[in-house]
Amino acid sequence: MLEINPQDAKAYNERGIAKNGLKDYLGAIADFTKAIEINPRDAYIYFDNRAGVKIEMGDYRGVVFDTTKTIEINPNYTNAYERRGIAKQYLGDDRGACADYKKAVSLGDESAAQWLKSEGGTWCRNLQ
Repeated sequence: MLEINPQDAKAYNERGIAKNGLKDYLGAIADFTKAIEINPRDAYIYFDNRAGVKIEMGDYRGVVFDTTKTIEINPNYTNAYERRGIAKQYLGDDRGACADYKKAVSLGDESAAQWLKSEGGTWCRNLQ
């Protein structure tokens, strides 16, 4: 597909997903970055996919950057709030993490809602 049209952002995205599945994290990041360069207008999904790879790599600051870009482009994309919450929690920003989890829930994210109701979400529910 890329040999036919090297300007196809969706093809880079799909290949990035495949590379992530193969644990070729740097290759996946390169493909998502290329997709962002080709199609910045619709890049929220590519930023979010790149954030998913960065979670796997433990690059939590990178996750916060990418999910924040996702939210700037599409403020209703719940997955970005949940991922950013995870990263903020790893970085020790519990208040920021909790705010992101709650925002995801307010936008209808069922997995964040289930987590918040669970024992794992107790700390967030009790945060003052």
